[in-house]
Amino acid sequence: MLRFLILISLLFSSPAYSSSFGDFFNPKKRQHIHMVGSSTLYPFSAVIAETFGRDTSFKTPVVEATGTGGGFKLFCSGVGYRYPDFANASRRIEKSEIAKCQENGVKEIVEIKIGYDGIVLANSSLGRKYNLTKKQIFLALAARVPQEKTKQLIENNYQKWSEIDPSLPAINIAIYGPPTTSGTRDAFVELVMEDVCMKMPEFASAFPDVKIRKKKCHVIRSDGHFIEAGENDNLIVQKLKNDIDALGIFGFSFLEENHGVIQAAEIDKVMPSFESIVSGTYSVSRPLFIYFKKEHLTLVSGMREFIQEIISKNTVGNDGYLLQKGLIPLTDLEIKKVQDDVMRNL
Repeated sequence: MLRFLILISLLFSSPAYSSSFGDFFNPKKRQHIHMVGSSTLYPFSAVIAETFGRDTSFKTPVVEATGTGGGFKLFCSGVGYRYPDFANASRRIEKSEIAKCQENGVKEIVEIKIGYDGIVLANSSLGRKYNLTKKQIFLALAARVPQEKTKQLIENNYQKWSEIDPSLPAINIAIYGPPTTSGTRDAFVELVMEDVCMKMPEFASAFPDVKIRKKKCHVIRSDGHFIEAGENDNLIVQKLKNDIDALGIFGFSFLEENHGVIQAAEIDKVMPSFESIVSGTYSVSRPLFIYFKKEHLTLVSGMREFIQEIISKNTVGNDGYLLQKGLIPLTDLEIKKVQDDVMRNL
């Protein structure tokens, strides 16, 4: 027994002592739930957190918008009070991120699909109305495009929309969008850029290897026509107010929140709307996720209760309060499956 007490004493006094290990012996370290991740999910998670804090005896969870990629980096860094309990994501977690989680002791990750969101291109309501195709968007944003005469790939030299198609306005291409850490950016390049590019014979000829071609298709030009505006989608909306000819890329929920200030572009003859996203006719849409680590279920008080709040029909159902924030809900069958899958892990 004496040897054990001496060992524990040496462990806690050692400079090499792991603070995450020590966190488990200090329940006063953190009393609130901590969420990080997607800026697209931030409005939804913040409302869930506020409702939970108001309607229960638990502390209101702290929600941070770090971007999907940045959120997974923090979430997968370890187990203990120093690390987040939840990660919000506007795309599914990648295999490499799961591997990083497991490497750092996060062995049991549970996925909650909470609904759907569309990705929109929008501009100021004071500006002209845009009607675009995915191919036109690709040609405006891609780092390399086919040269019209030779069909060889060249550095993107399109300066105005009218150079891509004479039916488009003769104004400079300017598109504000999220950085590479954003799940919105990941989904956009997959649903728009990749969807067009992988079918182009010029790219197939230049990059026969499918994996390499896919990476090349995702590269966005860096000559000033695409402007990274950070993880905060509200900042992009502010930029559009001051630049009425520019377009911005962000989630459908931000379009709903700023109705009357900004207007969406039609893409492939379909306007983004609640109905078109649910039906799938608006093709630039994606599911939204919240992940939690099972290792924290007994670490922070209120974890189980908060998870039950997230998956409640009153939250994510057809009449749930998240619809008021612009969430596209799951079907009743999807909700039932999500609830059954999550409850098996609690």
